[in-house]
Amino acid sequence: MVRRRPPASASSDELLSTLGRLTAQALERVESQKARVELAAALQRDLLPSALPQAQGLRAAARYAPARHGLDIGGDWYDGFVLPGGVLGFSVGDVQGHDVEAAAFMGQVRIALRALATATPDPGEVLGRANDLLVDMEPDLFATCSFLRYDPANGELAMARAGHVPAVWAASDGTHGVDGEAGGLPLGIQAGEPYPVSHRYLTGSGAFVLVTDGVVEGPSFSIDEGLDHIAALIQAGADGEPATLAADLIHVAELTGHQDDAAVLVLRHDR
Repeated sequence: MVRRRPPASASSDELLSTLGRLTAQALERVESQKARVELAAALQRDLLPSALPQAQGLRAAARYAPARHGLDIGGDWYDGFVLPGGVLGFSVGDVQGHDVEAAAFMGQVRIALRALATATPDPGEVLGRANDLLVDMEPDLFATCSFLRYDPANGELAMARAGHVPAVWAASDGTHGVDGEAGGLPLGIQAGEPYPVSHRYLTGSGAFVLVTDGVVEGPSFSIDEGLDHIAALIQAGADGEPATLAADLIHVAELTGHQDDAAVLVLRHDR
């Protein structure tokens, strides 16, 4: 006598159908997210400059490291460009968000800073105008940023910060420190925000460094510990090649346990 399996109940058929449908939806979401991550990575790569400007007595180098987790990519940037009169403009920033939207917003901020920097020589006014422009656009994102203006004629470096990590500097004589001058709110939060400007002269031999928070802050590091760590590296590499120092600094991001992307900008001066 042959025993036959009883026919599946209607509820079992529905369960299998539902499971198949959910599996298909999950795979579709995975593919969609994968495509978004790839697009964000491509945008990030294409929007970062392929080269940085150099000047008499100043060499610049930068590094970018993508997030460890693909979903968190996008938003950190560095930039450098030549302004009228041979003055150099530099910016480093971090969009508070990830994925395609963050990468696209980063591009908008970079373009705005470049355009505004040609209209005014004051870094604080550049950030103020950029901030008002972004607030008018009513974005869901905001960005921290440092903007610098370097004049090769006299070595003056003028800088304004919008909620960003302080700069760290070191000289070949062993002195070093954190440029903790006051700044304003991140860009895109509140219209009419003032951005104080700090001034210093890059004399002698040394390095002036800007980073995003992915380099100095994370589960394994407090921001103060991170700044101390990179200060030691900058002090040790102040006389070296800027590209070598930038590479050493970007590796610090691996120690913080941070999942965010990271960017480093090194200005190596010898006047």
